[in-house]
Amino acid sequence: MGLSRRELLRFGTAGSVAVLVGASAAGSGRFRAPRWPGDPFSLGVASGDPTSDGVVLWTRLAPDPFAPDGLGGMPLAPVTVEYEVAHDEHFQQVVARGSAVATRALAHTVHPEVHGLAPDRWYFYRFRAGSAISPIGRTRTSPPPGRPTARMRFAFASCQSWTSGFYTAYEHMSAEDLDLVVHLGDYIYERGWNRGREGMTVEPQFRAEAVDLAGYRLRYAQAKAEQPLRAAHAAFPWLVTMDDHEVDNNWAADAPGLGLDIYRIPALFRHRRAAAFQAMYEHQPLRIEQLPAGPNMRLHRRYGFGDLAEITMLDTRQYRSRQACDGENVADCADGLAADRTILGARQRDWLLDGFSDSMARWQIIGNQVAMSRSDYDPGPGADLGADAWDGYVADRNTVLGAAADRGVRNLVVITGDRHHNYAADLRRNYADPESPVVASEFTGTSITSGGDGADINPTGRNLLAANPDMKFFNAQRGYVRVELDQKLWRNDFRVVPYIRRPGAPIHTRASFVVQDRVPGVTAASRPDISTGHAPEPDAAGRPPQPR
Repeated sequence: MGLSRRELLRFGTAGSVAVLVGASAAGSGRFRAPRWPGDPFSLGVASGDPTSDGVVLWTRLAPDPFAPDGLGGMPLAPVTVEYEVAHDEHFQQVVARGSAVATRALAHTVHPEVHGLAPDRWYFYRFRAGSAISPIGRTRTSPPPGRPTARMRFAFASCQSWTSGFYTAYEHMSAEDLDLVVHLGDYIYERGWNRGREGMTVEPQFRAEAVDLAGYRLRYAQAKAEQPLRAAHAAFPWLVTMDDHEVDNNWAADAPGLGLDIYRIPALFRHRRAAAFQAMYEHQPLRIEQLPAGPNMRLHRRYGFGDLAEITMLDTRQYRSRQACDGENVADCADGLAADRTILGARQRDWLLDGFSDSMARWQIIGNQVAMSRSDYDPGPGADLGADAWDGYVADRNTVLGAAADRGVRNLVVITGDRHHNYAADLRRNYADPESPVVASEFTGTSITSGGDGADINPTGRNLLAANPDMKFFNAQRGYVRVELDQKLWRNDFRVVPYIRRPGAPIHTRASFVVQDRVPGVTAASRPDISTGHAPEPDAAGRPPQPR
């Protein structure tokens, strides 16, 4: 069952709440660690939501991470977990120390929030529980708001079904030169639909769909037990949000997704959602502001990087109207065009638009779950538009893109997950008007594993490219997206692996696109033949040909 704020607050004092939620807990007393039957740090370490003076750290004590009850092999008693933050990886120059208390209520996870760090620099961190010491993680603070900043590099990823294949892409990501990783959702899947890994076996506790707290905890443990994912978490701070599979396929607000079971009953679905949200909080480097209140969890928030960039993380699941036309498509469906339909909810939409007016960042970035650009799957005279994406919420799309233009957003770029494909697309103010101006750019990143090995081009891609003139690129391999931006240029590299069914795949940059300052829309840096999906060969370092 999910943990409610009422249950937290009945403990009375702020200190007690800190103990219960695994926040920093100076003066709260010490709780001894047991004798460990295995490595208590089996799921690694992570950091996230950095600011110019701090960051949130994360770990979970789980000596038996796949224990069927979802409790990681931990006893009932709380355990004090110490942490250190240092300038160097040998911890000779420690700049912050503290402790947090891991309790059974939150699966013995801790989320200490460290403050007082210097801006715009790298740090190392580690945890200790009794005699056990965690792996070392690396994190960084952001440049102060408004400070002139020359460059930023980040990667974004999504959709990592464990049963679909190996997390090879994260091996390559962890070796990149990045300031940040953004995860756009589907970090776990509530069930496995296929058997995409060579030689895989599925233990009994993973065969049923996750519908309760133990089930969701096991899904996160299954993902985090993968060394490539642990390495990427340990290498960089992350910003995370969710899409649908953290709860239920294609869920929308209080409405369950596509399953046909007892959890379609509204009260039971809210119970399920509370469990899913709690498990997400437990397993991600999230601040106490993201602590769920039963079936509610605030995930929309902003991250700034000097005067260069602001990333606005959206939540397109929790506040949306239910999908139009039974979730199939919105061709000739008036409901999809209704003015009162929303994918953001009124409060989140107003918060997003207010941010357009307030931000002075050179690049305004929206971290978004489902495709914002018009995606017609019918190359003929008709239209086949997906109801689960922004095509099913046209009024909100027009409002957001129109407001960006009207409020003078200098450069709006949307980064998106969900589709298991790579896209580069222009965003128009109003797709109902063929002469409507391009006001922003969208880069949709493929999946880490979902969809299997994939292909460079497939029939879906050919249809999309034929039907959508604003779509400039399509690819259906697995991987992630690497972004480098400075004051004048955004460079977007689609990084792909040829296979995931077995481990060890190499990586290369399939194509690169740029966005120029004050010029909305995407331009190919390496000029792929989008009719065939072929691009010029990369150089020896895996870089595409440079623009002239």
